[in-house]
Amino acid sequence: MQLEQVSKVAVIGAGSMGAGIAQVCSQAGFQVSMRDVEPRFVEAGFRRIRDPLAKRVERGKMTQSELDAVLARIKGTVDLKDAVRGAQVVIEAIFEKMEVKRELFGELDAVAPPDVVFASNTSSLSVTEIASATKRADRVVGMHFFNPAPVMKLVEVIRGSETSDATTAFAKGLAIRLGKEPVEVKESPGFVVNRLLVPMMNEAFNLLMEGVATAGDIDKAMKLGTNMPMGPFELADYTGLDIGLDVMEVLHRETGDPKFRPSPLLRKYVRAGRLGRKSGRGVYDYAGTA
Repeated sequence: MQLEQVSKVAVIGAGSMGAGIAQVCSQAGFQVSMRDVEPRFVEAGFRRIRDPLAKRVERGKMTQSELDAVLARIKGTVDLKDAVRGAQVVIEAIFEKMEVKRELFGELDAVAPPDVVFASNTSSLSVTEIASATKRADRVVGMHFFNPAPVMKLVEVIRGSETSDATTAFAKGLAIRLGKEPVEVKESPGFVVNRLLVPMMNEAFNLLMEGVATAGDIDKAMKLGTNMPMGPFELADYTGLDIGLDVMEVLHRETGDPKFRPSPLLRKYVRAGRLGRKSGRGVYDYAGTA
């Protein structure tokens, strides 16, 4: 598949990452299908795209016609075959669970033409293992976007053991077409960003558990001392504590390194349903905030 042949992108998953990726693809001029398993999830994906853009229109940062054009290029569907019909590339952005991703990629392999490139937005899982569920392992690649996808510039392009040079170059070129900056990564647990970020976030929970400092002061220390735009707890609440825990568990299982063993406090928060902003409470309380 050549990049100049791409006119349509299928995005599988309409959650915060899937909707963001769909928006990015539409804004780059591609036709987009955004698929999820229920109509209410698809509509929620459209709200995730529409509401922030509507605020940009209100502030004069975007015209209503530009917003309408972005939405017009995206078609929502619950039918997988309909989603991939006419698409030259499929970007998966569903739950960070290997068995779910492998099942999906097997289904995709059965309905998509053999030259279609499959990309996974996985943040920590093995692209090689995902690709083994298909008969096109050479055309399966990781494209790890960062949240919020319309804003964050980085895309980690991850090579599985069978990913071809051509597929890697295709994914890097697509990232550039989407206005992103690709970084090529050989498959390794957590890739680059999470491999570095997760131990820091995990240790922040240990510091809080040990009573070394308050959550607010730990965040303040990292923002003022290292020039981070968000403290570790602000970031954890933004991305979702359950997502962070999933990534830590993958890293700990894959490497056996104790630095990736999830903090007991993080586990406790997730078990209590304190998942961050999306649940209204994580490390911090967001009750009453918009």
